Amino acid sequence: MNSIVAIRNLNHSFGKGSLQKTVLSDITLDLNAGEVVILEGPSGGGKTTLLTLIGALRSAQSGSLKILGQELLGAKKQQLMQVRNQIGFIFQAHNLLDCLTAWENVSMSLKLHPKIPKSEYRRRSVETLSAVGLSEFVDVYPKQLSGGQQQRVAIARALVSHPKLVLADEPTAALDSQTGRDVVNVMQSLAKEEGCTVLLVTHDNRILDVADRILHMEDGCCR
Repeated sequence: MNSIVAIRNLNHSFGKGSLQKTVLSDITLDLNAGEVVILEGPSGGGKTTLLTLIGALRSAQSGSLKILGQELLGAKKQQLMQVRNQIGFIFQAHNLLDCLTAWENVSMSLKLHPKIPKSEYRRRSVETLSAVGLSEFVDVYPKQLSGGQQQRVAIARALVSHPKLVLADEPTAALDSQTGRDVVNVMQSLAKEEGCTVLLVTHDNRILDVADRILHMEDGCCR
């Protein structure tokens, strides 16, 4: 089985000299197509740092980090950008633009893909919003939506371009239990239908059952 994410002996640190602090220590990890993997553990354990490295949001320092077949160690900015454009990101803060409607927010992801014609933007966005249960809200602005609905728009934005990898950082932290459950169920079902890989960082014990695998991260080590 081909790995969507293949990590070997990955190390990462912040600072220099006597102030240098190791945040990731000898991480070796594979994530396969169609998997929902939860990464849990105490704050400060390195979860978000690992997520940002996998998402090509920061540069790898040592080891091997292959995302969608692309080695990121030593990769140039343009290569990192190309990898980022193939990943769907979902964060605790939905980061929606208040001046755009739900479908227009979702369509922002499509602009990263020049091969998708602009004439397809609305159809694809509406289709994805319908899949997350927001078919009646495609022309509604974020401020008119509940927190859970806004997060569903963010999920639709992450999935509209049919990414092979979705990275989610504490997507349920600001949601009540039922809304959080609805959000991860949507993420799980759509990920399975699309055959993509989901890596979900969370402290929320209520959603651990959606995972195919649960990885624990503490003191920069993953097991």
